[in-house]
Amino acid sequence: MDSQLLYQEDPERLVFEAQVVDKLKLPDGRTGVVLDRTYFYPTGGGQEHDTGWIGSARVVDVFKDESNQRLVHVVEGEVVLDLVQARIDSERRLRHMQHHTAQHLLTECLLKLAGCETVSANINGYTPSALDVVASQISKADLDQAELLANQIIYENRLVKTYIVSPEQLASIPLRRPPKVSENIRIVEIDSFDYSPCGGTHVARTGSIGLLKVLKTERQNEKVRVYFIAGLQAMQVFHQMYDTFNNLANQQSTGWQDIPGLFSKQAEQLGSLQKDLHALRLQNARYEAHELATNAEAIGGIRQVKVSFENRPSAELRVLAEELKKMANLIAVLTSFDGQKLSLIVTCGLDSGMDARQLINLQLSPLNGRGGGDMSLAQGGAAATAEQYAAFVQHLDLK
Repeated sequence: MDSQLLYQEDPERLVFEAQVVDKLKLPDGRTGVVLDRTYFYPTGGGQEHDTGWIGSARVVDVFKDESNQRLVHVVEGEVVLDLVQARIDSERRLRHMQHHTAQHLLTECLLKLAGCETVSANINGYTPSALDVVASQISKADLDQAELLANQIIYENRLVKTYIVSPEQLASIPLRRPPKVSENIRIVEIDSFDYSPCGGTHVARTGSIGLLKVLKTERQNEKVRVYFIAGLQAMQVFHQMYDTFNNLANQQSTGWQDIPGLFSKQAEQLGSLQKDLHALRLQNARYEAHELATNAEAIGGIRQVKVSFENRPSAELRVLAEELKKMANLIAVLTSFDGQKLSLIVTCGLDSGMDARQLINLQLSPLNGRGGGDMSLAQGGAAATAEQYAAFVQHLDLK
């Protein structure tokens, strides 16, 4: 076994001694360390690198230097050119082993049950892992069946075997994809179920995966991306989700199983209340519009309304404007500011002799804003600071 690939031989070995043979100053200024032998896994094959310690220095990255095929351990701290004890972060290694084996398992289940071939994967033990399959879509029924079969294989606690084969032996192995190398081909076999050429780290038995859960799918051009979690991460997510549902249930004095039905009922009630609120706003807008019109300043026989609001939604301004535009000899300017943008609505009554479209563009042009509408009602807006808005309101001109 290559002294740089010992993680393939014994992925459960987390503490070992090694000789520091080289220290490097990397292009990004970080320090790289090369060992004569290592069990650290470098980033590759869709799986992220190990972390851990070399002596007292923290290992934050591991990669293969393609120029000389050495594994470089990126460290934070001092490392001496001597015999050192190295230690791999056990939880991170386990999470990646669980997810990588789960990816092989789910990939084969999707292939067997839905005929979907996986073309790439991203393994991560702390955020959902993902695999891309060649398909325009995957039905929920197929995903559910694949998830069910994967967990059945997990519960059977099948042996996960790794072994090296020659090119001549490949013909006798039912691989789901061809290897990327032509010599020292490493096969990862989930006992009598899945056979895949792979250089990653894996659990010894499927039972160590614990649980596999498909989360969602996304369309990616001609592929579908399937997100899933497994093992420790799945348990963590389950714990968080259960606590969330349980807290919601306690707030409503019900069981967590009843939360979906309760939310549906509340959504219906909210919809009904929103309709009632909209009707009340319409009624209130009529009263407010008539009050504004009553107090309007008359200039040349035309009544004028100029009103400035703070953080009033443009939808509410629109409701108010719809009432004001019905008043024949009245021009109204309604504006509101939310701290970043001003909203403006102009209405012109039938006998006012003015065009709302012309007026709104005249008012907004100093701020490079624009509006649109018809002769009786136009609406628009512009980005503005608080100072610009104050000046805008002060200089409103309806002539």
